Amino acid sequence: MAERLGPDLLNYFVRRVGDPADAADLLGDTLLVICRRSRSIPEDADEARLWAFGVARKTLAGRRRTIRRRTALQERLRAELTSARSSAEPASNDALHAALANLDPLDREIIRLVHWEGFAQEEVATTLKRPAGTIRSRYTRARAALRTQLGELRTGAERR
Repeated sequence: MAERLGPDLLNYFVRRVGDPADAADLLGDTLLVICRRSRSIPEDADEARLWAFGVARKTLAGRRRTIRRRTALQERLRAELTSARSSAEPASNDALHAALANLDPLDREIIRLVHWEGFAQEEVATTLKRPAGTIRSRYTRARAALRTQLGELRTGAERR
């Protein structure tokens, strides 16, 4: 059945979603359902074709619902993050973000994992797959660099 209806089902999806990759995914999902429900396939070829297109229609409807839900969730999350960020981050954090940007990427990640995510240095070492001693020394250097940079920014702001 898949060999016979596959091209027709693929065309069905291409005409409805536009992106060939999405159409191929939908075809795969549909064929999986057809395979799992093979005992439900009608004996008559015309009825079997109609049944397969019914499965395709339901698969497409499910994908569209998933996309709508995901989009709605992303929009809600984006709105929450925007409002939380505007209320939780005063402009003084701009200096911290600028100082963090000047750090080595690994040092920046170590600082973020310790201070923003609440991990202990040993946990950071496990997460980053680095020796704990390396993480401790890099963390110490990164904090010193941040203190220096933030001190220079404060001193420069006081002079103005």
